[in-house]
Amino acid sequence: MDSIDQLLAQLQTEYKEVQPEQQSKSTTAKSFTPPLPKSASLIDNLLAEVQADFAQKDAAIELKRQQELEQELIQQEQLKAKKLEALKVQAKEWLAKVDPLSSEGLWFERFAESYSSKLNAAIEYLRNNE
Repeated sequence: MDSIDQLLAQLQTEYKEVQPEQQSKSTTAKSFTPPLPKSASLIDNLLAEVQADFAQKDAAIELKRQQELEQELIQQEQLKAKKLEALKVQAKEWLAKVDPLSSEGLWFERFAESYSSKLNAAIEYLRNNE
């Protein structure tokens, strides 16, 4: 039995010696961060390129959308100007045809007093009667 006790004591001392060495190795391993391999940096570069491409495409799409909106606003303004010109022509024709002594002509004279010109009053009158 004495030899078994000696063997057991020897194993315990060896185990205690090996255990602190493993702990010191694991703590140094944790504190040491290996440099990124080249493949990881290549992946990061590719990812950055893809993100830049998407950002560029998004910017191009946004620019195109803004240009389309501006073009639509220009077209709406042009359409509005054409309608106003058409109303001016109609208003001039209507003013030429209306009898100033008729009930409509007398009413219009009163109506036109609040406008800067009879043409502007006629345009407003025709616009409201469309």
